[in-house]
Amino acid sequence: MIKLIVGLGNPGQQYEKTRHNAGFLFVDCLADFFDASWVAASQFQGELAECNISGSRLVLLKPMTFMNKSGMSVGKVLRYYKFRPEELLVAHDELELVEGIVRLKRDGGHSGHNGLRDIIAHIDSRDFYRLRVGIGRPAAGKNVADYVLSKMSSDSQLSLMRLFELLLGCMGGVIEGDLALVNELVLSK
Repeated sequence: MIKLIVGLGNPGQQYEKTRHNAGFLFVDCLADFFDASWVAASQFQGELAECNISGSRLVLLKPMTFMNKSGMSVGKVLRYYKFRPEELLVAHDELELVEGIVRLKRDGGHSGHNGLRDIIAHIDSRDFYRLRVGIGRPAAGKNVADYVLSKMSSDSQLSLMRLFELLLGCMGGVIEGDLALVNELVLSK
């Protein structure tokens, strides 16, 4: 059962609605949908919200440590609440999936994602769930860092929000760890 959902992103207004902040956007949608309020939690170097989904308490976290240092915040929350890595779901942007696709998986490497790399290092485990939010790759010859840190178009933002709305309908099963519910969720065009 998932007890902690972490959305990866970078704090600050300049990073709002960038592709790299897809994880922040997802947990913000969750908090809004379940009427949970974000609270600054300096002891965790992040913002926390708590909600109830299908009768289970769920903690939401947005690390305020910047993407590449997310593991510090995640590790502190896991230890404080005594959650196990397998009770963790990390929502993050995924270059290898086209925009409009979300996949849920458990376990695996970091695939070059620095936020995941830091979490794995701090919790000493790869055994956690990942909600991979497709952002696609930049055009050939374009810089990946510039691409992920650039603002999404209004059409892309709208598509992402529609995708998250579909995902909200599955959250009870996702919390239970039912990978089949979101093995691949695709927004129809």
